[in-house]
Amino acid sequence: MTHNFSWAAAASLVAAGFWVASLGAAQNSSASAPGDSGEVLYAKNCAVCHGAGARGGDRAPGLANSRGLRSQSEDQIAAVIRTGIPGRMPPFELPDSELKTLAAWVRSLNISAFDAKPDGDPSAGEQFFFGTGQCASCHMVAGRGKANGPDLSDTGRSLTLGELQHALDDPAGAAKIRSSSACPPWAWCPQNKWALVNVHLRNGSTLRGFARNQGKHDLQLQTLDGRLHLLEEREYDQVSREKASLMPPLKATAEERRALIAYLSRLGGAAGGPLTSEPDPISADAIQQVLNPKPGEWPTYNGILSGNRHSGLEQINVQNATRLQLQWSYSLPSSELQTTPVVSDGVMYVSAPDQVCALDSRAGREIWCYTRPSDTASPSGAQGVGAGGGSPNRGLALLGDRVFLTTSDAHLVCLNGLTGGVMWDVNMPDSPGRYSGRVAPLVVGDIVVAGHEGGDGPLRGFLAAYKATTGQLVWRFWTIPRPGEPASETWRGKALETGGGATWLTGSYDSETGLLYWAIGNPFPPTDGSEREGDNLYTDSVVALDAKSGKLRWHYQFTPHDLHDWDAQEPLVLVNTRFNGRDRKLLIQANRNGFFYVLDRTNGELLLAKPFVKRLTWASGVGPGGRPQLLEGNTPTSEGVRTCPAVRGATNWYSSAFNPATRLFYVMTVEDCNIYKQTGRGIYTPFQDPANPPEKYLRAIDIETGKIVWEIPQVGAPEANYSGVLSTAGGLVFYGETGGGFAAVAAKTGRTLWHFEAGQAWKASPMTYMTSGKQYVAIASGNQILSFALPER
Repeated sequence: MTHNFSWAAAASLVAAGFWVASLGAAQNSSASAPGDSGEVLYAKNCAVCHGAGARGGDRAPGLANSRGLRSQSEDQIAAVIRTGIPGRMPPFELPDSELKTLAAWVRSLNISAFDAKPDGDPSAGEQFFFGTGQCASCHMVAGRGKANGPDLSDTGRSLTLGELQHALDDPAGAAKIRSSSACPPWAWCPQNKWALVNVHLRNGSTLRGFARNQGKHDLQLQTLDGRLHLLEEREYDQVSREKASLMPPLKATAEERRALIAYLSRLGGAAGGPLTSEPDPISADAIQQVLNPKPGEWPTYNGILSGNRHSGLEQINVQNATRLQLQWSYSLPSSELQTTPVVSDGVMYVSAPDQVCALDSRAGREIWCYTRPSDTASPSGAQGVGAGGGSPNRGLALLGDRVFLTTSDAHLVCLNGLTGGVMWDVNMPDSPGRYSGRVAPLVVGDIVVAGHEGGDGPLRGFLAAYKATTGQLVWRFWTIPRPGEPASETWRGKALETGGGATWLTGSYDSETGLLYWAIGNPFPPTDGSEREGDNLYTDSVVALDAKSGKLRWHYQFTPHDLHDWDAQEPLVLVNTRFNGRDRKLLIQANRNGFFYVLDRTNGELLLAKPFVKRLTWASGVGPGGRPQLLEGNTPTSEGVRTCPAVRGATNWYSSAFNPATRLFYVMTVEDCNIYKQTGRGIYTPFQDPANPPEKYLRAIDIETGKIVWEIPQVGAPEANYSGVLSTAGGLVFYGETGGGFAAVAAKTGRTLWHFEAGQAWKASPMTYMTSGKQYVAIASGNQILSFALPER
């Protein structure tokens, strides 16, 4: 019998107190006899620390009725018993049969209501919950109901049958038991997230609600109307906890009670797929908050739907930037965060792979965290890499009380912004391929648009839009046409069916034209075009789609028949400005292939294409028709061919920005070359050109001429830095230095004004927000979110 060690199970066991005081305690336990029961094995091996009957002892807490153990399988518990937990619990070398028996007994002490499956009519219980019982007036289940109290979608798995019954009959007593239970410093204690308190404000008024979290100097309060109040200690002077529960004891007949318990016991988490019934519609105000954010709000990946990471905030400016100080930091379980925080109404939402946390944006204190279960399985039609597959996550999208996340197995998940409860969860792919997800979704009106990654392998790329309320599919645009469809003639060979074209970077939207712009990834195989002769549309292109229908309006292909993995997954920046004496609606992009492009975004007309790097060997320029003028000697061979730019590109997915005051476009740039080899359909590795080590620069480009106005050479390994830029009306450009610092420079001249040494290889781009009249600048650094502001005077 074999067991796979689970760190999730280990963490649950640690939180439950599954530890011993010393290795000697285990070694001194009595020898077990063949056929011993689980209870006997526990008494011989574990009771010395965890007490008789697993009720706890003077060396360790009990193991019975543990929330941490409740969600763990027998195999997961057995694996931790056998392997131990470094620094907390030694390994136990038990025979497989005894290990299985002991793990089963420990598991039996934590049977959830879901496992118990009590008698009763769940359908009648559901009707009572959403009807005469009025439970849904405070609680939400799988997107239905109100979020003024805890989400109950997984109540069956999180409570024992006894706990569930107690919570219904004596809410105050049940809450008292939960709040008085041990809360070790390494464990998150959800029972303390809904304490009912009264807060006396220094202005003489009082607030009553749930203390979602509290520190020495701050309080995160949810009042009974479902609003969050993020308070600092200077705003209140007293917080008193109420002994009674806001929830009254259940008033129901015996049959109604029986049915309700049966219904709640069967709640094991939100079911996969879209909602079958329409909840409350998205309000016009919520849609406007995304289309035209209030000053200081940052509700989408680039702050605004145009993709231009330029902010109108100017409280932090060239005169005072030298005074910037770190205000707070918050850690997430990912060593290389790529997320850009989003902020609305003072709440910041941040993401790591398959995880979202809501924070007080002034204090950095956690309000809630959602973690997608690592064993979440895709439905039979899904072809994702599997949850926990390691894909970084770039960020989120907000719309009203909803938060949208793409997962590592290419699902799109909608969370409630107040509780973190899952409202719906849909699998995006419907064709074979190792699809995965890291893209920050984009909200357009009342739909949410998301793409996928995986285009360096054989799959058919797509972009999909879903109803924000239900998760129902609205439209799907395929980036690779089917045989016989328009643009299929640009593929000659066998690669058409699985030719790549991933959509892993957030697009841009123009509300004036109703067009959605999305960059498309490289074709597959990346360096071998023998089975994909032709231009290979719509790879390496920008596509302009009607946002309501997903219909193609126009496209422009930057790199036809790409042989160097130069996908177009760089930001698409939309600006309205004068260009060559005319007011134009422009789309601007510095492309991975080394050219800087300016297009008319109403029709795709090419207005400018100029190199923005010096090391560019594959083309002499871009002709009047918009096609690159190719140079000989750049087709990859089995021996290898030197071509510039390198496979990572002259730039990459990190953010860029245009400042309308300076009329400059800011972009992190790499001067580099690779030795490219033709490797068929397998994985390929471009080789560094030893004669030309890479160089990285922050560059400011004149959009009318393509000329470089100023640049800042970077010190350190260019390939380690994936920081983009943030431009502000305060005359600043923020970015992560290759050497590990976070810096602010003058937007006009590039003069460095301030820097903070973080010692990080940057993988994320900065953003800015304002709350309570104070401007902050934030960026993900390693496994932390860092937030900076000016000190109080």
